[in-house]
Amino acid sequence: MFGRLVQRELVMAFRHGADTLAALLFFLIAGSLFPLAIGPSPEVLGKIAPGIVWVCALLAAILPLDRVFGADFEDGTLDQLLLSGMAPALITLAKATAHWLTTGLPLLLAAGPLAIMLRMPPAAVPVLLAGLLPGTLTLSILGTMGSAIVLGARRGGVLLPLLVLPLSVPVLIFGAAAADSTAQGLSARPELLLLGALLALALPLCSVAGGVSLRAAAEG
Repeated sequence: MFGRLVQRELVMAFRHGADTLAALLFFLIAGSLFPLAIGPSPEVLGKIAPGIVWVCALLAAILPLDRVFGADFEDGTLDQLLLSGMAPALITLAKATAHWLTTGLPLLLAAGPLAIMLRMPPAAVPVLLAGLLPGTLTLSILGTMGSAIVLGARRGGVLLPLLVLPLSVPVLIFGAAAADSTAQGLSARPELLLLGALLALALPLCSVAGGVSLRAAAEG
């Protein structure tokens, strides 16, 4: 059941490929604006490049979140999923998996070229990507949980980023710090382990919280 739900979400995402394309283009365009605003100095850009990539990835990942449960809630599909016997937490996790595959993974693949364009030290680029892997997974599960919490609420599209952005701050801090540590000749292992710990913590907690929110929205 879990695999079929992920497959269904991927098929739906490919039918609405504009959402993925919009998130990817936003990521690249937003990152490209920073050199225009602060100047083309390689030293300055290289120093702040990890933060730029992470902030742009966070904002781009939020863009398609309003569609994660919205369409299913409106057409009754969510009720059918809940009645199918599948645990609500697994529904949330399947949605988060599909969100990462259609949004987080393309952002991860595009992060390398953007980092190089921003003059990030070459040695720090692999560490940046290594941090983005658990980081984008965590952002997907946090965003899916937030989408479930605001489901059915008035002005849910406004509330969603206000809920998700503060929860994403630790991911942003440790992710940027990992690349900074490598650029300074230090080990990035502590920051990468912390990113893994955040993912391990978010998977069960956010899945359960999202499942409870889904049931409450369906019953409301």
